[in-house]
Amino acid sequence: MLTLYNRIQGRNLERLAALSDGIFAVAMTLLVLDLHTPSPAQIHSEPELLQAFAAMGPQWVVYGMSFLTLGIFWAGQQTQLNHIEEGTRDLTWIHLGFLFSVTLMPLSTRLLGDFVHYRIAVGTYWLNILLPGCMLYWSWTYASRAGLIKENTPAEIRNSICRRILIAQSLYAAGAALCLINTWISIGIIVLVQLNYAIAPRLPRARTS
Repeated sequence: MLTLYNRIQGRNLERLAALSDGIFAVAMTLLVLDLHTPSPAQIHSEPELLQAFAAMGPQWVVYGMSFLTLGIFWAGQQTQLNHIEEGTRDLTWIHLGFLFSVTLMPLSTRLLGDFVHYRIAVGTYWLNILLPGCMLYWSWTYASRAGLIKENTPAEIRNSICRRILIAQSLYAAGAALCLINTWISIGIIVLVQLNYAIAPRLPRARTS
């Protein structure tokens, strides 16, 4: 049986949203702090500077990919919180687990940027996409079972949130698996999936006669 304290803990979703915003902001900032400009002692001409910038290409690609990753997960969490009436102790700790996985993103990004040609680095990065996705899915299914979803939330929205997570994670997994062929192909597919969800292109509607 839950104690009184456990029943009243974690009710305020605004505090959870504020904490999430802060953690996402720090994680996004740490991404760019891992980008290091060439040392002035090693650069003696503009061609050398251009070559040094070109050598940083993998780091810039991984940085952009990770920024998209965090942006997508931030938007996903905020969407869920906007449709949840109130929190509970369990829901709060699920989201704290989600935020824990978010704090790992700068680490997996640095690993992939330094070892972009290694499958283990790609696999580790994919796990850092899978874990927060699983936590968000757990959050929504828990909120649905516990009756925490706002009553005016249409069934279409309730179902689309879970469906979106499952489809996205399936595409990420397929993209990560391509590292067995080539790590750059894998990274390229993951970026395309992210751009699809970030830009959300509108598909033309079929005309009805």
